[in-house]
Amino acid sequence: MSYGQIKQAIGVSKSTLSNWLKDYPLSKQQIDKLRGKNEQRIERYRETMRKKRERRLLDIYEKERKRILPLSNKEIFIFGLGLYWGEGSKTRNASLSVSNTDPSIIKFFIFWLEKSFNVPKQKLKVNLQLYQDMDIEQELLFWEDALQLARSQFNKPYIKKSSIKAINHKGGFGHGTCNVGIGNVKLSETILMSIKAISDKYSMRV
Repeated sequence: MSYGQIKQAIGVSKSTLSNWLKDYPLSKQQIDKLRGKNEQRIERYRETMRKKRERRLLDIYEKERKRILPLSNKEIFIFGLGLYWGEGSKTRNASLSVSNTDPSIIKFFIFWLEKSFNVPKQKLKVNLQLYQDMDIEQELLFWEDALQLARSQFNKPYIKKSSIKAINHKGGFGHGTCNVGIGNVKLSETILMSIKAISDKYSMRV
């Protein structure tokens, strides 16, 4: 038994146990056995905590889903403005685009353009930034399937000379960076001025 197990059974301190048992060392086999049991207990504890966290997050998810959804057309429009404010290109007034590694962000951007501005997804163009150690064809197929866009809408990918293995994705997606956009001066100006209107209104409050 470990010191912790003995302490729990007879109610004495570890220092007392250490003094009592100093002349009775455990064999390597006994130590390995205790270590294995301890690792199993740690793994069971981690699994229990993981399941508790998953249940907690699922409860929060269901509560917030019922509270927030469905979004009105105006709410979708404003949510998209927030996305574009944070992730969209704001340096070229003649076009608008969003870049990200997360397919769900790109998919919402496409949905937003269709829902709020009646932009046909067939008019969008895709630019991928990939890495030299990637299977380029597989990554093209991944984004083609994820976004449900035709291969003809994809420009030739930009291949970085660095390796994806050297990039710390912090739990990211590992399929490179996807940029989806469209050239439309009027639409770009509408979106940028809408964002500016919100910024001017609420930045004054700080």
